[in-house]
Amino acid sequence: MMDILKVLACMPFLLYACYADIKTRRVANEVWVMMFGVGYVFILYDFMTLGLPYLVRNVLTFTFIFIFVYILFQLGAFGGADAKVLMVISLIVPTFPDIVIAGARLPVNGVPPLGLFAFSVFGNSVILTVIVPMGLFLYNLLHNPLKENLKRPLYMFIGYRTPVSRLEQGHFRMIDSYSETGDGVKFGFTRTGTELTSNVIAELKGYLRDGRMNDGVWVTPGLPFMIPITAGFITAVVFGDLIFYLTIQFMLM
Repeated sequence: MMDILKVLACMPFLLYACYADIKTRRVANEVWVMMFGVGYVFILYDFMTLGLPYLVRNVLTFTFIFIFVYILFQLGAFGGADAKVLMVISLIVPTFPDIVIAGARLPVNGVPPLGLFAFSVFGNSVILTVIVPMGLFLYNLLHNPLKENLKRPLYMFIGYRTPVSRLEQGHFRMIDSYSETGDGVKFGFTRTGTELTSNVIAELKGYLRDGRMNDGVWVTPGLPFMIPITAGFITAVVFGDLIFYLTIQFMLM
C-alpha cells in the first residue's frame, strides 16, 4: 500500500514538470522542493519502520544516482531539471516498489539485479526516446510526397516538413540553414539548425511571397526529456527495467 502511495505522490509533480517543460523548457526548483517535501513523509515512515539499514541503503542509492546524473549533466546529456527529478525519485523510491493490483504483482517483468529504481527510470527513458525517430519516420512516410522524402531521407528521422505559411515561434528549429542566391533561396544542412525567430519566419514568408522558394521547410521538434523520464517512471513501475528485459531476450535468442 505504501509503495502505491509513493508512486501516486510522485505522479502530479512529474506531470506538471512535463507541462512546464513543454511550455517554457524549464521547471522551477520549487517543484522538486515540494516533491521532496511530500516524499519526506514516506522517507521518514520507511526509516522508522525499517531502521538504520534503510537509511544506509538510501544514502548509498542517492550517492550513486547523484554522481551518475552529475556526470551526465556536466557532459551536457540533459538539463538540470532532469538531473534533479532523478535525484528526488532516488530518495523517495530508492528501490523498486512492490505493488499488487487485482492479484497481479508489479512490475510484471520483475526487479533487475541492481534494483535501483531511479537508474531504471533513466534507462527506460533513453529506450523510449528512441521511439521518437521511428514515429517521425512513419509520419513523414505517410504525409510527405515520395519525392520530398527521397531528397532528404535522413531528415525523416529527426524532423518533419511543414509549410512556411504555418511557421510559428516555438520550441523547434529548422534543420537547414539558408541563404539567398540569384536563383532563389538555397538550403543546406547545419548541425545546430536555424532558430525560428520572428525575423527568420518573416524573411522566409517574404521569400515565399516573392516566389523564391517552395512552401515547405524541414523542422525538428525539441522534445523535452521530462516526457521520456515520466514515461520511463510509469514503465518501471508497471513493466520493470527495459534494458534488463531486452538484454535477457537477446541472450535467449
